[in-house]
Amino acid sequence: MSETNPKALKMNTSAKISIKYGLITAILLIAYFLILKLMGLHTNPWFRLANGLIMAFGIYTVIKQYKLISGNDFTYINGFKTGLITGFLATFVFALFMGIYFFHLDVEFMNTLLKDWFQDYNHGGGILIFVIIIEGLSSTTILTLAFMQIFKISKNVPQNK
Repeated sequence: MSETNPKALKMNTSAKISIKYGLITAILLIAYFLILKLMGLHTNPWFRLANGLIMAFGIYTVIKQYKLISGNDFTYINGFKTGLITGFLATFVFALFMGIYFFHLDVEFMNTLLKDWFQDYNHGGGILIFVIIIEGLSSTTILTLAFMQIFKISKNVPQNK
């Protein structure tokens, strides 16, 4: 008979929940972009701020859910890892979608962004994908660090578990 390793089970739970919420967050980001496109607001950079709110919602929710599932076994490292995997997955799926969108579905949109945002038009569309990835990875790291301050179990302050 095989013995179940509780540590391996937790890792498996962390990975499953991270993938689930990472894909949900990516779908929300894509849906938000497509709604902006339908409304003709997709070229306004101020609406991109809501991407951060969507990412924050996904990361907060996954850490909260993972803490509920883990119970007393919740650790800072595992919560942090769960938030990072979720945000990184959402970022890469969204960047993949935007790459397909830029290069195959609406090349004129890519050219408009390059013309408006970069004075040197010879950067190519790759710079846009690079910006999306850097924004996503940095916001994921910062949001995960911030949310873990809420969810961590403090040894300094008595708290209800």
